[in-house]
Amino acid sequence: MRLFCFAHAGGGSSFFHPWREALGPGVDVRPVVLPGRERRSRQASHTRMGPLVEELTAELAGQLDRPYVLFGHSLGSIVAYETARALLERGSRPPSALLVSGRRGPFVPDTRPPVHNLPEDAFLTEVSRLGGTPPELLRQRELVRHFLPPLRADHEINETYRPTRLPGPALTCPVFAFTGAADPLADPHAVARWREVTSGDFRLRVFPGDHFYLKGAPEDLMTALRTALSGVDPLSSVLRRPFHKVAM
Repeated sequence: MRLFCFAHAGGGSSFFHPWREALGPGVDVRPVVLPGRERRSRQASHTRMGPLVEELTAELAGQLDRPYVLFGHSLGSIVAYETARALLERGSRPPSALLVSGRRGPFVPDTRPPVHNLPEDAFLTEVSRLGGTPPELLRQRELVRHFLPPLRADHEINETYRPTRLPGPALTCPVFAFTGAADPLADPHAVARWREVTSGDFRLRVFPGDHFYLKGAPEDLMTALRTALSGVDPLSSVLRRPFHKVAM
């Protein structure tokens, strides 16, 4: 099973490196690197969802020769969701499941004011409140100026994103939603709204922790991921066995 992983705003492939050992050889963990960072740092970052997803679907099309699952955290959740939709629209092999984390469902309005256009210090203050960026990194101004443009671009994508409301659910595969119990951006009720995107099975799991409850491949999350992946039938896109659901 291939597991394509989409990181949070400003995140990169290194966020998912611990997952390779934690999930074992039966899962081919493939972090998706967006334009503007890491080995693609010379490419311009996208600021709108449409062009980004168009580029990603073209890149992933050649890697879908075996069953695969899409995982996204925070911003990565909606990128994974829109990528799954785009792959279906172009007639590519459908995902066996969509796994989303740390983000409200696409049709839940964002009540927070936008931050992507704030002055540098104010923007970094807002970013640091989420806890995903080490404070010592934010104090290194030369380094900050290097990763600031793609970080702003990611927040602009997230804050300008408007999902297309279809007559029915966009997906038919199972959707697994995860969140931290103390996540200030994604409370369990808002994350539960991901059930609206699929006509297939839906499961919600709430873990201890905040927005970055998944940092460093915690064992309870890895166990949940292994259970989810082993429970998906790659041919029929339905659950072969129950997945533990935590009541809200």
